[in-house]
Amino acid sequence: MKLPLFLLATLATTASAQMAPTIGRITVLPASHTMLAGDTLRLHAEARDTQGNLIPGVTFRYRLGSSARFEGRVDSLGLVTAGSTAILPVTVTATLPGASPKFDVVEITALPGPAARIDVAPTTAKLVVGQRLRVTGRVFSASNDARTDRVKWTSANPAIATVSEAGLITAVKSGAVNISATVGTITKTLSITVASGTLASLTLTPDNVNARTGDVLRFAVTAKDAAGKTINGLTPTWTFSPGHGQLDDDGAFVGYEAGEYTVTASFGSRSVEATVTLAERDVRRPLSLVGRLSRSRFSTEEVWIHPDGKHAYLGSGSGGDVLYAIDISNPANPTVTDSVQSNTRRVNDVMTFPDGKFLVFTREGASDRKNGIVICSLEDPAHPKPIAEFTDGVTGGVHSAFVNKQDKFGTYIYLTNDGTGALHVIDVNDPYHPKEVARWKTEDRPDAGRSLHDIDIRDGLLYASYWNDGLIILDIGNGIKGGAPNKPVMVSQYKYDLNALYKQVEIDGGPGFIRGTHTAWRHKNYVFIADEVFPAAYPKGTKDAAASRAYGRLQVLDVSDITHPKPIAWYEPEYGGVHNVWVAGDTLYMGAYNAGFRVFDISGELRGDLRAQGREIGHLNTADMEGHVKNSAMTWGVVVNPKDNLAYVNDDNNGLWIIKIEPKPVTKVVP
Repeated sequence: MKLPLFLLATLATTASAQMAPTIGRITVLPASHTMLAGDTLRLHAEARDTQGNLIPGVTFRYRLGSSARFEGRVDSLGLVTAGSTAILPVTVTATLPGASPKFDVVEITALPGPAARIDVAPTTAKLVVGQRLRVTGRVFSASNDARTDRVKWTSANPAIATVSEAGLITAVKSGAVNISATVGTITKTLSITVASGTLASLTLTPDNVNARTGDVLRFAVTAKDAAGKTINGLTPTWTFSPGHGQLDDDGAFVGYEAGEYTVTASFGSRSVEATVTLAERDVRRPLSLVGRLSRSRFSTEEVWIHPDGKHAYLGSGSGGDVLYAIDISNPANPTVTDSVQSNTRRVNDVMTFPDGKFLVFTREGASDRKNGIVICSLEDPAHPKPIAEFTDGVTGGVHSAFVNKQDKFGTYIYLTNDGTGALHVIDVNDPYHPKEVARWKTEDRPDAGRSLHDIDIRDGLLYASYWNDGLIILDIGNGIKGGAPNKPVMVSQYKYDLNALYKQVEIDGGPGFIRGTHTAWRHKNYVFIADEVFPAAYPKGTKDAAASRAYGRLQVLDVSDITHPKPIAWYEPEYGGVHNVWVAGDTLYMGAYNAGFRVFDISGELRGDLRAQGREIGHLNTADMEGHVKNSAMTWGVVVNPKDNLAYVNDDNNGLWIIKIEPKPVTKVVP
């Protein structure tokens, strides 16, 4: 009797399933899952059954966790490329006909390269006999990745000054001596001078000061010998008590809480004090909602305001293919006047030319892979008209674009490249015919770890937020390094240890999380840089938008010496993250993701923890039930309209919010 074909197929499948062994476990070689950042590693996998026998004929595929895509790559055959120090979670899938697939996750740790330099602080010091001074040594690879090596300290002449294993120097007698910090074959020395003579008097100025929390107070010590002669250049040991604040080696003190502090400068057995009385900073002001334009079809990306102050432009994401033109002449009733539809799934960035005659918007996710940028004419600002595209070399997607005009060179657009991490410079002096004139990228890492995320330009200097490479400053016409738009030249770099800074994020959501230098803004002698940080996974058992959160820190860099940026202050929300910022006058405006919209006082000198100092002016939670994602804030950024001094806040989940910072309430004095 002949059986039906479908029955024969079923029996064959059943027989195959019965014959196929069960994949019990996957073993991935090499056994040590470590590599150096910048290198490649070939993974090999084997499958064994439940009795431990090797199973032949198994097909393996490898996939990197999507959150780690900025730090590395892995191809389907197991070749891992580590572009940066990180933990790269690789999912290995084993398949065999007739057997259930098996999955395993291997964590590949990319380590810094060998020690290449040691930074010591301070680099020089002048002490008195009996004084102690703690020095530090930090070790870095050739790619400026922080290492954790223990530094060996030695004194060239212990009779003048000794140094402990922990870097504590003790001055023994007058003279000069070099103290060395050594790791392997790398050595860095600092010069120590022990002054002759004996301290007879110390004066600390100012000796009594009243200020507010967050004010930076600078103290200086005058030391004299028995003959009344000033002993110049001594290095004191600074301390303060009680309370919370920061006191730096240069004598700059900032207090975080109202009350009295004692600031002390010590030289061995001799010390001198000053009294500080701080009042509350008292900058809080109410915020009010002026107008609202909700978006529910797509998420909301970047917002930009036309120079006339009456029109705005709003990008879309999450599959969005449209740029909106909005009439904001009546901020209480923002109205869409037109839109530009384009082949894209994300209009991430938009910016007008300085004269307001044109605008550019970026594209990511185009179905034809021709992402790049679109240039529109603004003869009527309410109705932008596409006039040109530029896609050559940037088909992988453009995340951010910055339009800049210099009188000497004309107008150029500076683009990020999602595919290679390179900066592209586009000449748009004829906006109908854009042409590329230059490219620039970091050269010390593979494309797998290179990501240029955002751009800011001031006075011929370009501030590039280079994700794993931190902040990179380029001369594009300033003259400090002879740069021009068609010849960007590197000025300096500030790179920091993202893995150490956001260790808690890895604890909360596992390895392979998103973290990098996201945006920068130059203001006076500061550059504000904001990190974009998201966990790799939500807490176990949670779901929906309420389970997600951002992390991140806003850092303040002192660039008074543009060739050596140094961190001097920071802000980190108690809950939520930091994203795009805008500075107008002495006020910094921030989209803090699920921490909502934030406004800060940045007047005066900045040092230390800005949140602890009470510098936050106000906060508004941009969540409602009318957005793309209901009742969940995800504040992207803000643009301040100079025509009405209102903050135009774009929330990724909830559209456009127009917010007013109200005057400070007047306290009525009752007679």
